[in-house]
Amino acid sequence: MKHLSKLLVVALLLVGFSNVQAQDENNPWQISFGVNAVDVYPTSDVSSFGNEFFNATDHWNILPSISYVGLSKSVGDGFSVGARGSLNRISKWGDVAVDDLSYYAVDGTIKYNLLKNTVVDPFIEIGGGYTWIDEVGAGTVNGGVGLNFWFSENMGLTLQTQYKHAFEDYLAPHFQHLAGLAIKFGGTDTDGDGIYDKDDACPEVAGLEAFNGCPDADGDGIEDSKDACPNAAGSKEMNGCPDADGDGIADKDDACPSEAGLAALAGCPDADGDGVADKDDACPSEAGPAENKGCPWPDADGDGVLDKDDACPDVAGTVANKGCPEVTEEVQKQLNDYARTILFDTGKSSIKAESTSVMVDIIQILSEYPTAKFTVEGHTDSVGSASLNQKLSDSRANSVRDFLINEGISADRLTAIGYGKDKPIATNNTRAGRAQNRRVEINLIK
Repeated sequence: MKHLSKLLVVALLLVGFSNVQAQDENNPWQISFGVNAVDVYPTSDVSSFGNEFFNATDHWNILPSISYVGLSKSVGDGFSVGARGSLNRISKWGDVAVDDLSYYAVDGTIKYNLLKNTVVDPFIEIGGGYTWIDEVGAGTVNGGVGLNFWFSENMGLTLQTQYKHAFEDYLAPHFQHLAGLAIKFGGTDTDGDGIYDKDDACPEVAGLEAFNGCPDADGDGIEDSKDACPNAAGSKEMNGCPDADGDGIADKDDACPSEAGLAALAGCPDADGDGVADKDDACPSEAGPAENKGCPWPDADGDGVLDKDDACPDVAGTVANKGCPEVTEEVQKQLNDYARTILFDTGKSSIKAESTSVMVDIIQILSEYPTAKFTVEGHTDSVGSASLNQKLSDSRANSVRDFLINEGISADRLTAIGYGKDKPIATNNTRAGRAQNRRVEINLIK
């Protein structure tokens, strides 16, 4: 029996200091110290418990100093193991007064906490150990109950009573009552934010309990890891970023953060609705295309064809003719009515002076159609050889063309050609008919 009790004590002590887990989820260790009372009143008399169990004056042996120290560590799920040492002076052995006897005990403990994370923390405890009265010792098996009253997360009052049954007859079974302070410790809080590392999602950076220990630098209620703008307070809708102008575009993405604008224009306004942001719009109050910096294209001649598309921006024309005026049949007729009155020296290509006014009229008409191109055509009557008439018609057509060019008509608009006697407009059998056939025409190239 003696060997059994010794082995039990050693086994429990080894368990108490082996590789174990946490005293609770936050602090792995608990140390308890205080006073203990030993009651050796006969434990076999159950009827005496009600009257004598709390009779501290007559039966309890109390050493008025710190008389026990315990250390424990949890193995999880509310269980913890540990060891406790206690000492006392025995002057009351049940109903018998004795001369002060020394009392020493070393006990291994297995404790189960009935509740978790509560101020009042009840527990039950079993274990075993070895107890000495003076020089005589014996192994014991122990069982008890107790309460912890936690003043704070780490410190509390512990009250406990346990029954100790000896394996040897010379050591009476007895109660040991304990009262003292309990201190939990050992939790790690690297960043000092009051949240233990095991629960701290950001153990290296001080943070808030609401965010599992992660910081919210700008205080906007969005933890930095989820905050697109961790240093500027914003809203959840903006992923933690501010939106100063309230246009629904975060300032960091807003090209115009002080003016409410459109998402399509990176947060900038567009007063005229032309798709060009006001800051880039040379005409912010008048709609216009982006290629013209937000301004409408001008139509200087008012012909409905924009200057950018108008081949004749200063002269009103038609859409069909790219903004240039179209040579109508009436204009064409008038042009040839003038051209047919151009007079030349007989047998030559030189223009007579009296035709100057006619040439001025022709130039005025041609100037009104700056993009129109014409052929200057020379014709003769049938008098004389064909080769001579061809040469004369070519010479007279070029003479008119050169005159017009010298007076400002663009050379690329005029082409000269002679037809000789091949295209008469009247009979060559009469003087009047031959006179009509000797002519110059200016015809539109279509």
